[in-house]
Amino acid sequence: MKRIMRYIIVGIVIVGGYFGLLKLHQRTTKPVVGILTMIHHPALDQIQKGVVAGLAEEGYRNGKNIKIEYQNANGDQANLNTMANKLVNDHAKVIVGITTPACQALANATKDIPIVMGGIGDPVGAGLVKNEKNPGGNVTGVHDVNPSEQQVALVKKFIPDIKTLGVIYTSSDTSSESQYQTMVKAARKLHVNLKTYTIANANELDQTSQTMLSKVDAVIVPSDNIIAGSMGVLVKNANAVNKPVFPSADTMVKDGGVASISLSQYGQGKAAGKMAARILKGEKAGQLAVNDYHHGEPVLNLKQAHKLGIKVPADFQQEAEQHGIIFK
Repeated sequence: MKRIMRYIIVGIVIVGGYFGLLKLHQRTTKPVVGILTMIHHPALDQIQKGVVAGLAEEGYRNGKNIKIEYQNANGDQANLNTMANKLVNDHAKVIVGITTPACQALANATKDIPIVMGGIGDPVGAGLVKNEKNPGGNVTGVHDVNPSEQQVALVKKFIPDIKTLGVIYTSSDTSSESQYQTMVKAARKLHVNLKTYTIANANELDQTSQTMLSKVDAVIVPSDNIIAGSMGVLVKNANAVNKPVFPSADTMVKDGGVASISLSQYGQGKAAGKMAARILKGEKAGQLAVNDYHHGEPVLNLKQAHKLGIKVPADFQQEAEQHGIIFK
């Protein structure tokens, strides 16, 4: 009888200890916030930093009350799918996708966990949401509305007598394609002759850009992840023939572009981080309208302009000094 009582007591202690540990685990386990990106380069890194900053401003700090799990596919689609599934299996409370392919991989991996787009050019065209005002489903986030007309107008401001403007982008990137289409409309409106070149991958950039630069007076580039990651190749070829590049991203200007009216990559990330925080606080992704991020700021690479012998319009330089970014 005493032996039976000892077993009962031991059993009670074990069960009690288990539930005590379970409650302690529940109290100490931090919700996981996933961040998935297609590739590492400065523009996407700025979005990632912005996401973390946006979360922090809303009271969610990594290691304090959330655990941020960052996954980088290094440009490999198979890795992207594997990492998307890993974040789902790790029971993330919300996942931020940086680049269209990352968001698509996440959307294919889960229909339940909320997904926040970290600056996507065409979420409807990419099949991520059916309606930006009422997304439904589990996907919402930030739609970067590229100020294409301002960017084409800026080229004319720098080069008033330009005859042919080359545009280059990655044909498989739906965001770049969408921004390219708006550039075509802007060029027609501003009477700029636009000559188009596309690449399928980074390996084609060297040869294609050399061909393009032999036939155009300057180059404009949409927000393009592949070209941003290989900006040095484009700039090297452009410098060799003394022709300017006008990219869409501030980080691409820093890497050798001349100027831009650029959407802040950091600002887009910050907006996405704040949306992720709203979801952590209980709001439903499908009920949050997509944020049309369209705040452009003047960005100037003064050193690059001087290298190419380009006269910088005084009013643009002043605007960049007061309200934008200047790289010297």
